[in-house]
Amino acid sequence: MHGPDDDAPRGGWPAGDDPAAAPWWTRAVVYQIYPRSFRDSDGDGVGDLPGILRRLDHLADLGVDVVWLSPVYTSPQADNGYDISDYQDVDPLFGTLADVDALIAGLHERGMKLVMDLVVNHTSDEHPWFVNSRAGRASDRRDWYWWRPARPGMEPGTPGAEPTNWRSFFGGSAWAFDEASGEYYLHLFDTKQPDLNWENPDVRRAVHAMMRWWLDRGVDGFRMDVINLISKTIAPDGSLPDGEVHYGVLGDGSPYYTDGPRVHEYLAEMHREVFAPYLAQGREILTVGETPGVTVEHGRRYTDPARREVDMVFQFEHMGVDHGASKWDPVPMRLTDLKATFGRWQAGLAEAGWNSLYWDNHDQPRVVSRFGDDSPEHRVASAKALALLLHLHRGTPYVYQGEELGMTNAHFTRIEQYQDVESLGHYAEMVEHGVATPEQMLAALAAMGRDNARTPVQWDASEHAGFTSGTPWLEVNPNHGEVNAEAAWADEDSVLHFYRRLHALRHDVPVVALGDFRMLLPDHEQVYAFTRALDVPSGGGGERERDELLVLVNVGGTPQDVPAAVLDGWGGASVLLATHPGPDGADRPGVVGHLAPWEGLVLRRRPTLPPR
Repeated sequence: MHGPDDDAPRGGWPAGDDPAAAPWWTRAVVYQIYPRSFRDSDGDGVGDLPGILRRLDHLADLGVDVVWLSPVYTSPQADNGYDISDYQDVDPLFGTLADVDALIAGLHERGMKLVMDLVVNHTSDEHPWFVNSRAGRASDRRDWYWWRPARPGMEPGTPGAEPTNWRSFFGGSAWAFDEASGEYYLHLFDTKQPDLNWENPDVRRAVHAMMRWWLDRGVDGFRMDVINLISKTIAPDGSLPDGEVHYGVLGDGSPYYTDGPRVHEYLAEMHREVFAPYLAQGREILTVGETPGVTVEHGRRYTDPARREVDMVFQFEHMGVDHGASKWDPVPMRLTDLKATFGRWQAGLAEAGWNSLYWDNHDQPRVVSRFGDDSPEHRVASAKALALLLHLHRGTPYVYQGEELGMTNAHFTRIEQYQDVESLGHYAEMVEHGVATPEQMLAALAAMGRDNARTPVQWDASEHAGFTSGTPWLEVNPNHGEVNAEAAWADEDSVLHFYRRLHALRHDVPVVALGDFRMLLPDHEQVYAFTRALDVPSGGGGERERDELLVLVNVGGTPQDVPAAVLDGWGGASVLLATHPGPDGADRPGVVGHLAPWEGLVLRRRPTLPPR
């Protein structure tokens, strides 16, 4: 299914002579909505699609181009919607298909696009495909999932008899025993999330048909959940290998299912069979691969425009800079480590490929609490500084709901306050095995738990933050009296208005989206500095000039002097954007070479280039 223009490049490459020819999504800002926590319209305490519709102007005024909607499909909600039992319907918890149609129309009317979450590494165990597969070994869909017998020489269903020793992401074995058939099925996540077998071409065809159904409905693309886990390493006899044991009796199987042997083949096939015909018709589509554990090499392969797989990747390397032995062992973030990982990805995807830029999402704690300072003294400044740092890198920025308000971690203190299946599973496993005390695990959850990102969006200072008229499914952060959208829109110096300015720069200044990246001060532990540069047309006679930016951010609570060598040649530069208003109210610092705590600024110069 090739379209006539399918050989045209469609990836993120340097802009060359014409920045306007770069893909539209290089200049876009994506906003993630986690529907359960965004806005509740009917008072049941759970966010829904009509609630989102009521807040579309908030997104349009923020300068958003694309909305990424976390799953609203029919689901038993074992993993808050990432366990899907019907890919082509909406869970009544969130609304109806008519509500999705209204959302698509409302976004398109405001010049925004809709990207749906595509969760096809696994389904729910209540999906008809799995119900059929589980009916017996003779089922015509048995091979749609990973069914395997017990380990040779062991009694099925007994401890240690699982086909491999793999640990699930949510704790416990990645295999569940089915007494009726005497075999096990694989679930890398919850037991109610069996993994689909992508080795089976019928599975791939069914997924492709479902994707086309959504594109025909008007959806503008997909964010593909853990898409680099869909290919597993299989021995000639059909067995899967054991993983290395780090603690307890279960092992790490990730080397055998991360960036597996056929994953690039599968994604290239998906492009040919699903996206190419729509692109050939002129549709603007965005494809994003969430790729935990991906290397720079694989990231470049996924996003190289010549390979036609996905437009950009969500990678997690920078999300591990504050992890010790695991995410549940938080350690202080060293800025030099953050620079090293960001710099590696900026360099690795410089000539071919494209990256997603993000701090927050539904799986990560709030960045202002994590890498910033959420105290009343520094919350606003550190939220702005971190936003400036991220958005001036090369890649497409993603804003997670509430990030534009400077929302903080929940700071829960009791296990009963948590709802997340991952957090509860790890708490139980670590305490049961004596790896950590309850107090240690509560401290880990408070820092790293996913519920930190899932507390309801804080719209105003009313009892439940304007999220619901009922009882919210997850407690509202008690700081909503001070941190809320109503107050932020009224304050021109708020975090929200700073995000608006960042988004305007990406839309209006090509060097922000497309410029080359060069890291400065890689060994400095508090000042993050880099340059961006792009040759752009100047006048109508083929003249060109170089547009250059110097980005300086103080990532810390003590003042910092910028080394003189970094400022050499920038004496006459203008200030494009700054986190701290100047003495006359303008967005510029008083002294360029001295950064106040959590201060950031962007300098700009435009030297004329010699004629070619």
